[in-house]
Amino acid sequence: MEFPTYTRGRALRRAAAAVAALATVTLVASGCALTAASDDASSGSGSGGTESIAFVPKQLNNPYTDVVLGGGEAASKAIGYDYSVVGPLEASASSQVTFLNTLTQQGTNVIVIAANDPDAVGPALKEARDGGAKIVAFDSDTDPGSRDVFVSQTDAQAVAQIQIRQMSEQIGGQGDIAILSATANATNQNEWIDFIKEEVDTNPDYAGITIVSTVYGDDDDAKSFQEAQGLLQANPDLKGIISPTTVGIAATARYLSTSEYKGKVALTGLGLPNEMREFVKDGTVTAFALWDPAELGEVAAYAGQALVDGTITGEEGDTFTAGDLGDRTVGADGVVIVGPPTEFTADNIDDFDF
Repeated sequence: MEFPTYTRGRALRRAAAAVAALATVTLVASGCALTAASDDASSGSGSGGTESIAFVPKQLNNPYTDVVLGGGEAASKAIGYDYSVVGPLEASASSQVTFLNTLTQQGTNVIVIAANDPDAVGPALKEARDGGAKIVAFDSDTDPGSRDVFVSQTDAQAVAQIQIRQMSEQIGGQGDIAILSATANATNQNEWIDFIKEEVDTNPDYAGITIVSTVYGDDDDAKSFQEAQGLLQANPDLKGIISPTTVGIAATARYLSTSEYKGKVALTGLGLPNEMREFVKDGTVTAFALWDPAELGEVAAYAGQALVDGTITGEEGDTFTAGDLGDRTVGADGVVIVGPPTEFTADNIDDFDF
């Protein structure tokens, strides 16, 4: 497993970018619910802002999304695009459609979207493409026919394999486990869960593990906390919970840390080091994983630029340069991989700041 490393300067730069992204998000959420609000303070450099790029995350005010948007904003500034963020406050299926329609009316050149529901946003994305916009899906894919490329954090099967391996190691390869996901229609979550189930069904290393339940916290902290609580009440023999969502794993860790289950029920999944650090250090969590979210936003922005300037069309084998991150290649089905996931434990979690 290749572990990326970070310098303190880079970490601080990312923290500043995340704060800037959060400020933009707050502006949009509070004042312009249905309008693509440009961040005038940070966009339009370089080319004079003749091209525009808008990020549409699954929901605003999500700590993971804030880090992704920080990377997207930094890359957008580097290429001289006008940058904006619009999106819903709740990750419901059709909540992004109105924002997409507004961006199309405004003639946005690149729309970067993490779909809450691949089917619900399809017609709006088709209209945007008919109007000339390039569509970059990130984090959670749309229907492939509705976008030009999908920037994936990492290989989906590898993400699933890391999580089930970490869980197996923590419960001794035996026992009932459950999955606490985000929304029921999130493409990325469902793909990871399918691969986890496939590993349990087919890999003899996991023959002693049974997945007894899958629940959804909708990437809402309070609902995720309640779902974790409900899982343990409904399954008294539960040995572990996998939560492949930063909101879900943090909420579950918070519940476990003050409950009778601390140290008895294992927890792993995908989390932010800054949110999970206290739970690793107090013994609630042994190990979890994630990629660098800022790089996801960066690669998505550079992919959008490459589509606009004609460097790529989304065909397999196309290549483009993602700034300091280097070259990326478009794979099968228009998928671009950002990089390998990182595993976090008590031994290395203080090396990361995001």
